Amino acid sequence: MLIKKIHHVAIICSNYEISKSFYVDLLGGSIIQETYREDRESYKLDIRLGDSQIELFSFPNPPERASYPEARGLRHLAFEVDNVEEGVDYLKSRGIDVEPIRVDALTGKKFTFFFDPDRLPLELYETKGSALSLEVIRK
Repeated sequence: MLIKKIHHVAIICSNYEISKSFYVDLLGGSIIQETYREDRESYKLDIRLGDSQIELFSFPNPPERASYPEARGLRHLAFEVDNVEEGVDYLKSRGIDVEPIRVDALTGKKFTFFFDPDRLPLELYETKGSALSLEVIRK
């Protein structure tokens, strides 16, 4: 088996309209397909971000995500950007709290964290000269 790349990341949200607006309007994703599954009382929204995809799901009364202390499983999503400062300025101008910019001790690259509407940790990671893409990072 040869894995070429991560195709998509699935996220379960607590408020479909708020999360849809966050990933589409705020982060600039484009809607690929939106489906309401009546038997599950659930939306599934496929969103294109760069050359990757997020599947946004809504379910009735999903449990909250364990964060502190951090639990096993996916830790955060990292978005690759050309300039972290520009990303921080953009997010702050739209009322999103952003942590202070740090430098990765292993790569020397700048990064910072912010959160989606359900407190899922999201990271901006600077790699000059590349388009926005989604990468799942396990640290």
